[in-house]
Amino acid sequence: MKKDNKNVIYWLLTGCVLIFIMVVVGGITRLTDSGLSMSDYKLITGTIPPLNDAEWQDAFALYQQYPEFQKLHSHFTLQDFKGIYFWEWFHRVIGRAIGLVFIIPFLYFLIRKQLTKKTIKKCLILLGLGAFQGFLGWYMVKSGLVDRPDVSHFRLAAHLTTAFLTFAATLWVALDLIYPNKKVIDTKFKNLVIVSFVLLIIQIIYGGFVAGLKAGLLHNHWPFMNEGKFMHETVYILEPYYKNLIENPSGIQFIHRTLAYLVVASIFMLWFKAREMTLTNLQQKAINALLTLVGFQFLLGVLTIIYAVPLWLGVAHQVGAFFLLTAMTFTLHRFSK
Repeated sequence: MKKDNKNVIYWLLTGCVLIFIMVVVGGITRLTDSGLSMSDYKLITGTIPPLNDAEWQDAFALYQQYPEFQKLHSHFTLQDFKGIYFWEWFHRVIGRAIGLVFIIPFLYFLIRKQLTKKTIKKCLILLGLGAFQGFLGWYMVKSGLVDRPDVSHFRLAAHLTTAFLTFAATLWVALDLIYPNKKVIDTKFKNLVIVSFVLLIIQIIYGGFVAGLKAGLLHNHWPFMNEGKFMHETVYILEPYYKNLIENPSGIQFIHRTLAYLVVASIFMLWFKAREMTLTNLQQKAINALLTLVGFQFLLGVLTIIYAVPLWLGVAHQVGAFFLLTAMTFTLHRFSK
């Protein structure tokens, strides 16, 4: 059978779909404060949820020993606990499913010699990213089981960003097989795409910071933060000043707001420059998709702030970021060697 065949492509794209589902469920898990409901980590047996009342009572008793219950959810009944437990359990099950979907077919294709050496190397990197993502998930949850009833916003951002990058890398490997021939139109234009890609990744990181510090619950106005101020005075209250960039919820929200304008401007510039070039059909579609998606994502961001992050808008905003990264990855691929 031909190496790097359609089955390999379908496998990689299936992995992309599963990562997308995991990110959506992860968003719901975060927005419903479900992430610390499973206080222990069992790689194999943790796949099976409590099956009877005694097991549920044991799981609830374990949850009651940690800061989230003691400081935030002391009013929870067993039924309340079951609601948040489901989302964290589902999130972890999907993570395990992704691991199996990557490892088992990879070994099959490897044994059947259906992968080129180049693709094998790329797939090993993907497996490494997946393993690192699983580690970050455990490392993130661990930070919320000590003193604070919340996970570290740094670890949450790392976990979220790695998921996005793992998806982008998996999609890139699939695109290499789907479109083996690339055409570089203009190196300067490609560099503009790279700048836009980097800006988007930084914006995703700050989205993780906003989520981890619940900064979206502050300054629920637009275009100004509140009181007619583009930059509220709470943005720069910490000393030394750099802490406002990484630890101050108001400062982080301000950066996230401002970066949104930069991401929109960079993609609009790509679209404007592309009008002066002769593009392939796929390249033109990629640029048009970027412009459409960034406008939609910007609107979702504004609504999410104005309405103080309701569950459906928070999830929609995260999904929008995912689709925008997809379009950005496809665009960069179409303008690369």
